Amino acid sequence: MKNFKTLQWIGDINGFLKLTDQRKLPEEFTEIECKTVQQLYDAIKTLAVRGAPAIGVAAGFGICLAAQESKNSTAADSVKNIRKKADYLAQSRPTAVNLFWALERMKKTADKFITENPNAETNDLRKSLLAEAQKIYDEDVEMCHNIGINGEKFVPAGGAVLTHCNAGALATAGDGTALAPIFEAQKNSKKFKVYADETRPLLQGARLTAWELAQAGIDVTLICDNMAGTLMKQGKINAIFTGADRIAANGDAANKIGTYPLSILAKAHNIPFYIAAPSSTFDLKLKNGDSIPIEQRPPQEVTMIKNIPIAPDRIKVYNPAFDVTPAENITAIITEKGVITQPNAEKIKKIFTQA
Repeated sequence: MKNFKTLQWIGDINGFLKLTDQRKLPEEFTEIECKTVQQLYDAIKTLAVRGAPAIGVAAGFGICLAAQESKNSTAADSVKNIRKKADYLAQSRPTAVNLFWALERMKKTADKFITENPNAETNDLRKSLLAEAQKIYDEDVEMCHNIGINGEKFVPAGGAVLTHCNAGALATAGDGTALAPIFEAQKNSKKFKVYADETRPLLQGARLTAWELAQAGIDVTLICDNMAGTLMKQGKINAIFTGADRIAANGDAANKIGTYPLSILAKAHNIPFYIAAPSSTFDLKLKNGDSIPIEQRPPQEVTMIKNIPIAPDRIKVYNPAFDVTPAENITAIITEKGVITQPNAEKIKKIFTQA
């Protein structure tokens, strides 16, 4: 589908992480190079790289950058620094659980290597970490592919899909989560339309999703967020697809702010509401969505667009980045492991146990 890479590691253990700078799209396609943990932290914090799966993949490579900082130390000392830098990267964004999942996986890889190879050279540790980070990347690509296959049947032939925010290739290492079934339907020559919410305040739907879909040659129409209900009433929407940044054990799902009211509108108009997300986005330690931490973003994201003020100076601003959609509003959660219809704790536990 895409002729760009959202993120990729360049070189060997002395290499760096190259990212598509999503802050510049769609006006300009540029890439940035992250050669330090600090640079990657800033890229995640400022949304140069975003989307729960992509953040997780980037974090995996971030540990490889951390290992470079102590290449002249012993492997054991390097692991101490790695754990410190992992904790630092974990502070960049609180809601997307893939970030923490990937960092924990990389820390376990480092600990296991030291346990099995107590006298190993630092370069051997770095090779092990890079191999694991690349494995996370490759798994993400495969995950997107399988979500696309599992969800394609829900894309209505001759109908229209509504999306919110961006859960496409720009949010992952592969073809995306919520957009993966759409791209798969296109491969299968299914005819359909897509309506993309602009997604205030940072306009990820307008800047990123609309750009991705247009690049892929898909029939896409951009709408303001407050138009979605009217389109549903007019019978123009047949299904809704969104991604998720964290899913609790009972199926409650945190996604970009504005997803929850869409789920209510969908329920009122009897429209199926699908969430597409990888297994790494599930946080089974959380009983329900009430425990999901919600990131608060800077007020300037609401009061300004492209550094141009659109609100009174020093006005009070409330800017949560995410909201939580209750499981009862979700028709199905599409994962790489299978589809969980009418999700609840028992069904979610079952699909993980089977996998």
